[in-house]
Amino acid sequence: MSTKDMQLRVGMVGYAFMGAAHSQAWRTVNRVYDLPARTRMALICGRDAGKVSEAADRLGWDAYTTDWRELVARDDIDVVDVCTPGDSHAEIALAALAAGKHVLCEKPLANTVSEARTMAAAAATAQAAGVRSMCGFNYRRVPAVTMMRQLVAEGRLGVVRHVRATYLQDWIVDPQFPLVWRLQKDRAGSGALGDIGAHIIDLTQYVTGQLITGVSAITETFVKERPLPTGSSGLAATVDGDGPATGPVTVDDAAVFVARLDGGALATYEASRFATGRKNALRVEINGSLGSVVFDLERLNELEFYDATRPAAEQGFSRILVTEGEHPYMSAWWPPGHIIGYEHSFTHQMRDFIEAVATGVDPAPSFADALQVQLVLDAVSRSAELGSSWTDVEPALQTVAA
Repeated sequence: MSTKDMQLRVGMVGYAFMGAAHSQAWRTVNRVYDLPARTRMALICGRDAGKVSEAADRLGWDAYTTDWRELVARDDIDVVDVCTPGDSHAEIALAALAAGKHVLCEKPLANTVSEARTMAAAAATAQAAGVRSMCGFNYRRVPAVTMMRQLVAEGRLGVVRHVRATYLQDWIVDPQFPLVWRLQKDRAGSGALGDIGAHIIDLTQYVTGQLITGVSAITETFVKERPLPTGSSGLAATVDGDGPATGPVTVDDAAVFVARLDGGALATYEASRFATGRKNALRVEINGSLGSVVFDLERLNELEFYDATRPAAEQGFSRILVTEGEHPYMSAWWPPGHIIGYEHSFTHQMRDFIEAVATGVDPAPSFADALQVQLVLDAVSRSAELGSSWTDVEPALQTVAA
């Protein structure tokens, strides 16, 4: 498949779970989509020379470095892809924007509202110089989710009245699971709330086109002390078997909140990493005056759609298999009925990012959109600290991008 002459040379910081997912997407995107620019996986960065060298070879990068500042400063890097823990997002992204690099940053954008505001302001300044930035909420790029948004936007559901969103995992149910960085507030910012709750906050606002304006929340940390890890990568870790030392868990294990959206809808959200038996169970249901639509990540290629405008004898939830060539993103893949998977959402994300950068368009979700999600996370945390009192979401002075 032909590509244009423009080349975007990518430097990525981080090589674990998200680094592997992003690498797969960078390797694949120009092979399946005809884009206005081609990408080159020029440089990968990690702190451990041995591990990042192995990752560069395994994941397909031309070279590696152990210094992200070197990566950002190099003249032969056009795009900086930030796949590190949240405590380093701001420093790396701000340096990259200042150096004139386009930036793709994993979610959540930052660990604090203050950092996110600074990043959004820097992105706005860089935008004026033609430098683009985007936050990586990959579930927007699942074809069924994009179609779900289209159904709502076209008025097929009528007035949106209810939003229900859950994201459930169980990978830390065992109290002997080690104290990895995702369980430390100074590294991760928050626990289930920021890690997986951020996804359903962004996804529901994206699908409905409505922003969360206020929340009432409760959070809980079920296991408050854990063994210190001797090694970790992604969601896996090891401990010394001889009575390891322990440390405090400083983030939430679960967060539950109700919310009101600015279009009048009522919403409920649940994010937990203690839902025994649930591995990566994201589910969103939207109820409107004319119909309802449901997305379940474990049935990623499907939507359930209820059309209340049909004759009563024909009403019922119908299954839509989102694999037709006219469905979002699907024209580059397989014949109808041949399903795609989790990794494809990242390929679609890179497709949209490359097209935006190459054509001079601001990609979405922007850092401003990601700041708005951060403000919701902050309101949830403050509400939980105040005994679930109703807490307004601070304005970010922007709307959700199309």
